[in-house]
Amino acid sequence: MGAFFISSVFAQTTVAITVNGNPITNYDIQRRIAFLKLQQKQGDLSAQARNELIDEMLKKIEIQRLNIDVSDNEINSAFANFAEQNNMTVDQLREMLNQTEVTEEHFKAYISGQMGWGRLVNARYQSEDGYLSEQEAAHRILKNGGIKPSTNEYTLQQIIFVIPAHRRAELLTKRTQEINNFRAHFRGCDNTKKQTRGILDVTVRNLGKFLEPQLPTDWEQAIRATPAGKMTQPHETPYGIEALAVCQIKKVSDDRVAQLMFSIQDSQKRTPQKLEALSEKYLKELRQRAHIQNHHGSTSR
Repeated sequence: MGAFFISSVFAQTTVAITVNGNPITNYDIQRRIAFLKLQQKQGDLSAQARNELIDEMLKKIEIQRLNIDVSDNEINSAFANFAEQNNMTVDQLREMLNQTEVTEEHFKAYISGQMGWGRLVNARYQSEDGYLSEQEAAHRILKNGGIKPSTNEYTLQQIIFVIPAHRRAELLTKRTQEINNFRAHFRGCDNTKKQTRGILDVTVRNLGKFLEPQLPTDWEQAIRATPAGKMTQPHETPYGIEALAVCQIKKVSDDRVAQLMFSIQDSQKRTPQKLEALSEKYLKELRQRAHIQNHHGSTSR
């Protein structure tokens, strides 16, 4: 029985396809077939699973090549939202995914891919079609009666209470208490360095200025909820426990802001059909350049 179990697991983790040298295993395909069944898909589920995983691997390679980042916080938040939309707790969703053999890990990888690809397609749209030139922005300002759009500009500082990876379990509670205490007594960005004296393993970085639409995605809500001169709620990150200090919030309105704000207004009018068409075009280009090998002796490009 033990030998059979080991051999069946080994069979599950055999490489079935390589995409530009990146493996897709039989185990991945089985997880995706289970996911398709959960979506009540019909037809040749094995072929559908293989095609979806090839496309997702091509997307993943491109996302990594262009350094598009989707954080664990964002994935976990999307996972929790999905549970809520389906009237489940996170634990119930996790249990359901594991019972149906989709697995939480497979579903979260799928979420990550969808979010990363969405960002990539949006960025591609922006570069191809979406960012207004200075002349176009100036024309829009004139049409607008000379009124330039305004937005908030945030000056930010990053404060990290570092936790070495091998000591995370041991130090997490202590470091969280330390940063919360530091935050409660925060005296503004000019005093951060002085305030950190005597506290071990604290890193302070001046991040500079950010226009509101360009705030870091992970921190956007926390920054907007924080008044100038205060720190955001701390978050656990790979480096330890960190927070951002909002040094200054300034209302700005100039040609650069106008260019950005008009471009964002235009991008919000994009039709899903346009984005879907661009997504398909982009994916087709990736497929044409790809080396895809099925490990049944056949190769396709």
